[in-house]
Amino acid sequence: TSCEVGAVDSEFVRFALGAAINLVVAILIVRFIYYPHTHEKKYVLTFLAFNTIIYFVIALLATTELGVGVGFGLFAIFSVLRYRTDPLPIREMTYLFIIIALPVVNSTLSADGAVWPLVLANATVTALMCVLERGWGFQFEASSRINYDRIDLIQPSQRDELLADLRLRTGLPVKRVEIGRLDFLRDSAQLRVYYDAPRGLATVGAMSDVTNGDDDE
Repeated sequence: TSCEVGAVDSEFVRFALGAAINLVVAILIVRFIYYPHTHEKKYVLTFLAFNTIIYFVIALLATTELGVGVGFGLFAIFSVLRYRTDPLPIREMTYLFIIIALPVVNSTLSADGAVWPLVLANATVTALMCVLERGWGFQFEASSRINYDRIDLIQPSQRDELLADLRLRTGLPVKRVEIGRLDFLRDSAQLRVYYDAPRGLATVGAMSDVTNGDDDE
């Protein structure tokens, strides 16, 4: 009948609209938020493939007698899934969780015809990820470990001279320094310097080794 055809058409429109919004948001997050800050392409396929297939699976389960509860169970399984290769870094695991959660939300809301909550949820997640990745409102502090040869500057009375020398040698805006192991036989000291991480740094707070002078390690 015409009523049944109209109901099918309306259901298909909701399904297609939800799928389109889900895919567009996933591409925005992966291509324009995640990738520019990491330039890591090996997870792009995983993120987009997971997002797309989970949307269709959840949408299918929502129309059957299994119900959405089974869909959330599948979502829980995928959320703890680890490939049998190197473990995913915490940053990528966060993105994977978001990419998995979005199609669950989108398929559920689109099945109920809740268009505006669907748009609001996706816009909120996208805006939040953009703000966090760009570091708006945050100033992150990074640190580096240095083998330092000017042992005469490690005295508390020479702290300003020490900071000035570290800034000159490393080119980093060093704010503070911690003194570690001292080696008076080699006239060297292990320092940990702290500085404001540059904007757009892909991995904030990562440790690096910088050697000043001779190091026989």
